[in-house]
Order: sequence, then structure tokens, then C-alpha cells
Amino acid sequence: MFGRRFANLLLFCVTATELVILFPLTPTFTIADWIYVLQHLVVLGIAVSRPNPTAWDYSIASSTAVIIAYAYPYAQVICLRESPGYVAWPGGGLALVTFAAGLSLVTLLTLGRLFGVRPAVRGLATSGPYRFVRHPMYLSYILADIGYNLEEWNLVTLLLVLIGWAALVYRIHAEERLLSQHNGWPRYAASVRSRLFPGLW
Repeated sequence: MFGRRFANLLLFCVTATELVILFPLTPTFTIADWIYVLQHLVVLGIAVSRPNPTAWDYSIASSTAVIIAYAYPYAQVICLRESPGYVAWPGGGLALVTFAAGLSLVTLLTLGRLFGVRPAVRGLATSGPYRFVRHPMYLSYILADIGYNLEEWNLVTLLLVLIGWAALVYRIHAEERLLSQHNGWPRYAASVRSRLFPGLW
């Protein structure tokens, strides 16, 4: 019980910290940035109201993947501040980031109180974007990474993205191992075969 309460408190504190950090790191706010602010506020509410999981993964590997997931986007921002990168396609990048932010928010609202950072089972989301891929939130992260790197990139940010995506793939497999314990998982997995990209994987 203490572990679950601590996890909720940790989610609240980490999200609040991210929200505070977001403002000084973002000199001018776009619509995508405001969507992410709204998303953080939603997560704060979820952190104090979500149900306890019926199964969870507190392994070192899972914890490492979660830490990487939180750290690598900020590492990219810091890296580009220290060493400005190359501009590829700012307009396309902004459009992709905005779309990704919208997808992330819709996915979060669909999940509602089922949301969590660490692999756990609180229920099974099958509506909204979950009708098309099993992990639409992670798809939004990938699209945002591509978009941000279209706006500005260097070799270090590309390396950080690859590390982040490797952690993401691990989290997908860890989550599906736990979700397979849910009664509705076999039917859902059979009807929605794609984890991230429809028709590909």
C-alpha cells in the first residue's frame, strides 16, 4: 500500500516539477506547448485519483527505462542550448509536434485514471486512438521527437532520441507482459495487431 501511495506522490511531484521547468525552457509558447501544459495539469489530477494497480513492474530495467523516458527530451533541449544544431524543416517540424501534442492529449483523456508511467495494470483502454494502435501515447512521443529534430538537430540529439526509443520499445514489451494478465487483452490484441504503426509493427 505504501509503495502505491509513494508511486502516486512521485508521479504528482515529477509532473509538477516538469510543469515548472517547462516555462523557463520554453522562450515562446506555441499551441503545442500549451497543449503539453494542459496535459501536465490533467496528469496532476490523475495522480491523486487513479485506482491502485492489480499488477505492476518495479524491476530495475523498468525503472531505468522510465528514467530515460523522462530525461532524454530535456537532455536534447540542454544539448541544443550548449551547442546549436542544424535546422531542417521548421514548419514541418512544428506541424508534426502540434499533431503529436494533440494525439498525446487525446490519448491521455482516453486513458483517464488508468494512466501510469511505470508498467502496471489498472484496466484496459480500447476506445479512441486505442482502436488503431495499442500504444498511441508512445506513437505521439515518436512523432514529437521527429518534429523537434526537424526544427533543430545535431548528432547528440539523434543519439539521445535513439536511446529514448530503445527505452520506449522496452516499456512496450514490459507493459504488454503485464496487460496479458487482463481478461480482455487476448481479444483486444487480436483485433488491434499494431503496437505503434498500423500495418507495420
